[in-house]
Amino acid sequence: MKLIGQENKGNHIVCLTVEVSAEEFAPALERSFRKNSPGLTVHGFRKGKAPRKMIEKIYGEGVFYEDAVAYAYPEAYAAAVAEAGIKPVVNPDVNVESISEAEGFVFTASVTVRPPVELGAYKGLSAEYAPRPVTEADIDAHIARLRERNAAMQAVERPAAEGDTVLLDYEGSIDGVPFDGGKAVNAQLDIGARRFITGFEEQIPGHSAGEEFEITVTFPEGYPSAALAGKTAVFAVKLHEVREKLLPRLDDEFAKDVSEYDTMEQLRQSVAEQTEEANRLRADAEFEDRLIRQMIDNAKVDIPDVMVEQETDGIMRELAYRMYGSGIDLQAYLSSTGQTAKSLRDSHKAEAAAKAKAELVFDAVAEAENLTVTDEETDAEYARLSREHSAPREAVEKSLSAEALRSELLMKKVVKTLVDSAVKTAPAPGGTNTKEDKAP
Repeated sequence: MKLIGQENKGNHIVCLTVEVSAEEFAPALERSFRKNSPGLTVHGFRKGKAPRKMIEKIYGEGVFYEDAVAYAYPEAYAAAVAEAGIKPVVNPDVNVESISEAEGFVFTASVTVRPPVELGAYKGLSAEYAPRPVTEADIDAHIARLRERNAAMQAVERPAAEGDTVLLDYEGSIDGVPFDGGKAVNAQLDIGARRFITGFEEQIPGHSAGEEFEITVTFPEGYPSAALAGKTAVFAVKLHEVREKLLPRLDDEFAKDVSEYDTMEQLRQSVAEQTEEANRLRADAEFEDRLIRQMIDNAKVDIPDVMVEQETDGIMRELAYRMYGSGIDLQAYLSSTGQTAKSLRDSHKAEAAAKAKAELVFDAVAEAENLTVTDEETDAEYARLSREHSAPREAVEKSLSAEALRSELLMKKVVKTLVDSAVKTAPAPGGTNTKEDKAP
């Protein structure tokens, strides 16, 4: 490979002109021949057995060029980028300028590169650090959740009430016609959880096991399914069972049942310590976020449009994935919210630009501080993740690429750089920071 031209086109675009010699091109041509010849017919030869020169005479000398270029190009492009000393942000626009078996080929690659970042202050920053103190109410709430999780359910003969769990069959219809997704058998419903459409659960209290009755609800105008939005539905319901939640007594036996401790006093002390640690970790994360926002806000960078589009693509893919997982049809969502695909995309452009800037600033700080991630660090992190998730190393590597892992580890090093030099400030009444202490 020979880099024979490098031209700055402006707007963070660099055009590289690269030459791949005949010697470098030859193995790629042979590989393309082996791949494609079995699919080409040459009279007098079985498929895949005709000589290359004969195939080229019949089909043209360029018959194997397309795949050959695809084979040879990546290595040549990577070497040219390294020699040019540029950092592409997206795949380039490539054009083959000339090609022959005797001369090899020349291609141009129009590359959008990372723009320069003008870093502002990122060391010695100050930010509020305020771990929330643990209160008796916090401990009581945690114990109450433990109590709820360990409650027993008992069938009762009385009418259903708020807080009960019921088993029921239901089938919904609109204007007498059943609709998709509106039917269930032996469904379990916690009255008060509000997991069903508004108005459904509210009409169950007062009914007893064995009763059959109707529930009428109206789907909201913004309901994800356009076929149901704004429609009134009638559900035929058969109530099979009403179950009452029996909460355990809060005594030492309860502590033994739900924990490794022998007394409620020991359990409460453990909950207090866990809550204190959780509050500290939350405060640490909030402190880091405040420093990161300052670091990014203090920097200046002209973000290439292509980076914003690339980040927007990622946001839209994630949004579509979440909708799919929730059973929401994208077109129905757009119709119900009065949006178009373009307006939805445009609404995420600011978020995309912020993500692109953050990526550029993190990289600039890492470069300024000479931060790197070694193979040993990557290997150790893969091993840790494998242990943490009780998953084979191969499975972890498949779900998280080495490139993504290195990026994550590098980001952590940047954050550590910020935190190690930062000043923690404690909020005074009224929101004014007055007390400072050096971050540990």
